[in-house]
Amino acid sequence: MAGNILIIALIMSNRHLHTPMYFFLGNLSCLETCYTSTILPRMLVSLLTGDRTISVSSCITQLHFFGFLAAAECYLLAAMSYDRYIAICKPLHYAIRMNGRNCLWLASVSWISGFLGSTIMIFLVSQLTFCGPNEIDHFFCDFTPMIKLSCSDISLTTLVTMILSSIETLIPFLLTMTSYVCIMVTILRIPSASRRQKAFSTCSSHLTVVTIFYGTIIIVYVMPKNSALRELNKVFSVFYTVLTPLANPLIYSLRNREVKEALRKVCSKYLTFTCFNALE
Repeated sequence: MAGNILIIALIMSNRHLHTPMYFFLGNLSCLETCYTSTILPRMLVSLLTGDRTISVSSCITQLHFFGFLAAAECYLLAAMSYDRYIAICKPLHYAIRMNGRNCLWLASVSWISGFLGSTIMIFLVSQLTFCGPNEIDHFFCDFTPMIKLSCSDISLTTLVTMILSSIETLIPFLLTMTSYVCIMVTILRIPSASRRQKAFSTCSSHLTVVTIFYGTIIIVYVMPKNSALRELNKVFSVFYTVLTPLANPLIYSLRNREVKEALRKVCSKYLTFTCFNALE
């Protein structure tokens, strides 16, 4: 979370980072700060105090924000891959296609689409009646463990959620993979071996994180469940709730030369200010 907040502050404070790529990275950092905030604080309170109780309304609220932000990240990663595709494969068209209005539109569609999909799911979940042991077999209020506690007919809720999950994960995933395939093909045409190796190194790290994020979400929410996958759901959930938000600031931003330079300037100004005050 600290890494994402640092990136947001750097992008907002440094005019050299006011570009389409960093606009999307700022959105991603903001999204992941909110994303982890929906799960980790409550989980830490439970671990520290031993109090693992949560009301039905709070559980539904957590599920809503988690679903909204997870879906928005799927769309946003696709938008970011499109930005990189245009920058690398169509550089002469970049200024026109990725102008301020188009960037704002892509980011807004990502956030709004995620919110609408999650709102539909939560509306259906809120109509259910919950009974039974009232114990969720998970470390946060996820969809599948939660509806297992329902006494109502869950067939419609499960079907609609499956359709929404497929739309919100498979379509962005395919668009993202298509963009990266085109990028890889373009990189192979670079004559300089050193530049080609550097470009491959950057793209492969991006692609690894994206594949882990989409892959684990697809396994948990889209693929048909068997006993083995049900047992592994909590393990897969750790990947897209903890590991990818932790890795994204390092992979996407803190390795970039522009971000390193902005961070160096901030640290330099802070040290100068501190030393000046100490001398006074």
